[in-house]
Amino acid sequence: MSAKDEIVEQVHDKDVEFIRLWFTDLNGILKSFAITNEELENALDRGMGFDGSSITGFQDIEESDMIAMPDPETFTLLPWRPQEKSVARMICDILRPNGQPYEGDPRYVLKRAIKKMTNMGFDHFYVGPELEYFYFKSHQKAIPLDNGGYFDLTPRDLASNLRRDTVLALKKIGIKVEYSHHEAAVSQHEIDMRYDDALKMADNMVTYRLTVKEIATMHGVYATFMPKPLNNEYGSGMHTHQSLFKKDKNVFFDCDDPYNLSEHARAYLGGILKYSKEITSILNPWINSYKRLIPGYEAPVYIAWSRSNRSALVRVPHYQPGREEATRIEVRCPDPSGNPYLQLAVMLMAGLSGIKEKCEVPDPMELNLYGLSEEERVMKGILTLPSTLQEAIKYSEESELMMETLGPHSFERFITLKKAECDEFNRQVTDYEIKKYYPLL
Repeated sequence: MSAKDEIVEQVHDKDVEFIRLWFTDLNGILKSFAITNEELENALDRGMGFDGSSITGFQDIEESDMIAMPDPETFTLLPWRPQEKSVARMICDILRPNGQPYEGDPRYVLKRAIKKMTNMGFDHFYVGPELEYFYFKSHQKAIPLDNGGYFDLTPRDLASNLRRDTVLALKKIGIKVEYSHHEAAVSQHEIDMRYDDALKMADNMVTYRLTVKEIATMHGVYATFMPKPLNNEYGSGMHTHQSLFKKDKNVFFDCDDPYNLSEHARAYLGGILKYSKEITSILNPWINSYKRLIPGYEAPVYIAWSRSNRSALVRVPHYQPGREEATRIEVRCPDPSGNPYLQLAVMLMAGLSGIKEKCEVPDPMELNLYGLSEEERVMKGILTLPSTLQEAIKYSEESELMMETLGPHSFERFITLKKAECDEFNRQVTDYEIKKYYPLL
């Protein structure tokens, strides 16, 4: 039985009335429209047309016709919708009217990066992102639900049932969950998905974010993946574990290396460090992202690597004997607000470039980098990530790696969008300025 026939049969057997077709815009915001079950076969055969000029970062108005082609592998029921006349979803690839992939589709950007990986002889790019988020009492104001901290339980953690219901919903969708817990900031939480191939994981990340929000709404609260919603609290990060495999062999592992890192792993790590400034605008894509990337709040700002030191940009978790497949690097600067397809694509391409260029890595920095003076960091050759979106865009705009990864179409649109965001922000007079300067000047 073909994938199409299996889906049609499931729709009939499970009384599915509507199928939502999902894709993301350039910023990573989920877009969706629904078709009825009568249109399903047509959608699977030919895709569904829509106006691409209305999607942020997509087409211009004079070339706006686009096709959303559902990927049969992504069919699943949405557990928060009614069980009678239920609702399913499929994630789409975006095509031009002639059936060719649309170069501005973020999912296609990741597929291109994965293709380059396979051309280099690797079979899998496994990723395990840790997306943190906050629960608040309403969408109108950021009022925390609790005063809990890292790994706290009731009564300090009042969201145990929220996380429980979210994990159950994710499992029904087919997303494997490893664990969940309260995070370090008040009302901050984390549910960790089990690692998977990059394309499937990017689809899961998009689904995860919506699931968290939907279950929160059912409980009468609001969930946000905004990187830094509260003053003087930790922000939400997305530490991303990653490794390359050839078939079932982890090519990052070397039993003879003191850190158990192979030459491929060291070169990949070197590529991440080398290109980190250039890809920061994708990994941390909003004005607010840089309120998180400041010293003292566990977010890494220093371009270095270590084994145990969480103040470094990249961490190499300790090797556990007998678990060669778990050898990996952890990139700690991304936040969960960006476009998952683009975020995974730029990290992969930075690492692959490191392998191509045989990048060398400096010695690991196992000391607390936050405790060093600026002079000491300069002496050790430790650089810092961009401190604002405006600075990050300057590095990205001059980056050949970013141009190659995104492609000219998305690259130009992304830079234009982010410059406009910076200009808009710079025109604002903030509450901070009014409170500080108005009574003084």
